[in-house]
Amino acid sequence: MVSAVIHTARQKFPSIHRPLDSVMTMTGFHRINDHLCVDGIRLDAIAAEFGTPLYVYSAAAITANYQAMKAVFAGPNKQIHYAMKANSNLAILKLMQTLRAAVDIVSIGEFERALAAGFTPQQMVFSGVGKTRDELQQAMAADIGQINAESQAEVETIIALAKQNGQKPAVALRINPDIKAGGHAKISTGSSDTKFGIAGHLASDIYIQMAESGVIRPAGLAVHIGSQIMDCSGFIAAWKYMLQLADRLVADGYAVPGLDLGGGIGIDYATGETADLNAFGEAITSVFENRGYHLAIEPGRSMVAEAGCLISQVINVKTTEDKRFVIVDGAMNDLIRPTLYEAFHRITPLTSPPSTTLSNVLPADIVGPVCETGDYLGLKRDLPKVAANDLIAVMSAGAYGAAMRSNYNTRPMAAEVMVINGTPHRISKPQQISDLLAMDIIPTALDVV
Repeated sequence: MVSAVIHTARQKFPSIHRPLDSVMTMTGFHRINDHLCVDGIRLDAIAAEFGTPLYVYSAAAITANYQAMKAVFAGPNKQIHYAMKANSNLAILKLMQTLRAAVDIVSIGEFERALAAGFTPQQMVFSGVGKTRDELQQAMAADIGQINAESQAEVETIIALAKQNGQKPAVALRINPDIKAGGHAKISTGSSDTKFGIAGHLASDIYIQMAESGVIRPAGLAVHIGSQIMDCSGFIAAWKYMLQLADRLVADGYAVPGLDLGGGIGIDYATGETADLNAFGEAITSVFENRGYHLAIEPGRSMVAEAGCLISQVINVKTTEDKRFVIVDGAMNDLIRPTLYEAFHRITPLTSPPSTTLSNVLPADIVGPVCETGDYLGLKRDLPKVAANDLIAVMSAGAYGAAMRSNYNTRPMAAEVMVINGTPHRISKPQQISDLLAMDIIPTALDVV
């Protein structure tokens, strides 16, 4: 049955494995004759083959994004660490590994994912405010490239474990410069009222404690002030703060080999444009030029967000006296950002109507089947008339989309496809309800006698 569907899709959409010559140079998402495409392939063809809801990524767009970042952050003492929490699919990690990125992890699960994708422990920076003793032990046993410690208690735990196990881990200290930045309160991490980092006035003493412990290799300082940052002023202030602290430590005779500048470069979800990378590169140069520190950055969203979309099929359209509801098979368990962050994603039909006029563009709430009023992908959107079985795309969904999926309402999670060299490849297995049921255990003590 599945093979028959695929055969029919390929007959109906012959370009699915053969992009048009005229669009071979197009990267990412674009329209051809009113049809939304990715790398020259029609998205409705991909949906016909793989089903919905479905995440679709462009390997070419991810590569282009990485190369653009590399162009403004080049040099022998500079390293890009992909922040894999944005999207940790093994295929995307493998692509990053082939591009010679390193990786930023925030859990031992991400450590295992990075290993499975081909990264070595030495290519990893382990960030995060709540690393457990077991996680630290495993990372230290693997001689991980760098641990970013976020509290004095964590430093003391690392010192105790290192003495116990005869290890000498590389540890950097993440400072909190008390700078508010980021597109939403829930993704702002650089102010003193958040859980992240160590206050600047405490950082020197803790760094000296690390350096004089005899069991820690001081790796330097780190900072990360938030996500969705569209201008460089917050970055510059945080970096200057960190640089002053580093210079004072060096002047006092302590080694500060590297400075981790963090991530947080935003994208404009309304347009799909990334923050000005040239300005970002110029800001780095203006603060750190000729200073001699090894520099690292940790981009995540800016690498993958605009390189992915979520395709969803219309179930039906419900019209009330007050509203038009477009009910689709994608839901908050597939893409929670609109519910969690009040995030805006562009939403568009895969096939544009012959003429998008004011008469056929109407406000609509695009909602899912989950039993929550907060289950929506977009509210009060001007959307052309759509009907059951039509397909829509939620754009800029490559970051913090699939990575934050769940099985709420016992819903199988949306699968993922990546287009590589003009061919779509499945990169996650479709879940079945039977798979979800198999994860639960009914104790025999509940058996009815």
